Amino acid sequence: MPTSPQRPRPPVGWRRLLLRSPIHLFRAGLGPLFGGRLLLLIHTGRQSGRSREVVLEVVARDRHQDTWTVASGFGPEAQWYRNLRHTPQATIQFGRGYHVVTAQFPTPEEGARIMTEYARRHPRAARTLCRYMGFPVDGHTVDFRSAGKQIPFVRLKSEEPR
Repeated sequence: MPTSPQRPRPPVGWRRLLLRSPIHLFRAGLGPLFGGRLLLLIHTGRQSGRSREVVLEVVARDRHQDTWTVASGFGPEAQWYRNLRHTPQATIQFGRGYHVVTAQFPTPEEGARIMTEYARRHPRAARTLCRYMGFPVDGHTVDFRSAGKQIPFVRLKSEEPR
């Protein structure tokens, strides 16, 4: 039976400012500095209706399907995640390009596959992410599969014709 993770609390104060600093780099057109590992998500606040921005790590990219997959490190209570659940249409900046996207929410089994593949490509980052989110991992595939079933992933599908 999977354990319920002790998810971290979102940062406040100077830590929040530091975490949000990549937004300014994206705004300055410096998105390519992140080497395809980060994207800027521009979404709509579910209560305010105002435009909101957050920088997220890309855990999977499918160029053929024109999708980017991201994970909610703060769980299903993260504001951006809740906002996408309410209004799945958004825009991303990836590199220098902007893409109109619709959020899709993978099943827990899909999440297990996403996390396992991410761990294969980026083992250190996967271990760090899992531990940060409160999942015990020792580097084995079974641990990453178990964590992936509980991590809220979001697939951002481009709505633009290829």
